[in-house]
Amino acid sequence: MGIDELLEQVRAGYEQIGPAEAAEAAAAGALLVDIRYAALRERDGLIPGALVVERNELEWRLDPRGSHRAAEAVGHDLRIVVVCNEGYASSLAVASLRQLGLRRATDLIGGFQAWRAAGLPVASPPAA
Repeated sequence: MGIDELLEQVRAGYEQIGPAEAAEAAAAGALLVDIRYAALRERDGLIPGALVVERNELEWRLDPRGSHRAAEAVGHDLRIVVVCNEGYASSLAVASLRQLGLRRATDLIGGFQAWRAAGLPVASPPAA
């Protein structure tokens, strides 16, 4: 199996959402989680209110039973929208979160780039 087939298989298990839907979900209490690496966040900016979690820490930070969980990881029924740069890595991240029992996890079709292209709010990253 190649990566394209793996993405297709993973995405068949849940419904991805678009930028407008992601913004609505966040307004309704969903947790937007930005997994892009620092250089992309510094270059392109941030989604206001999104929790930034590097991809390699995602499972540890979002597992509600984990010893290293983020304060926002309040339960397995939390609606989570994972955002990567273009919508590929986030799909694989969602598969992993769903294996942890986070059954309402999904991702943003087209990632941060789609969010920005839709004209949704983007904040400058904090000065280093």
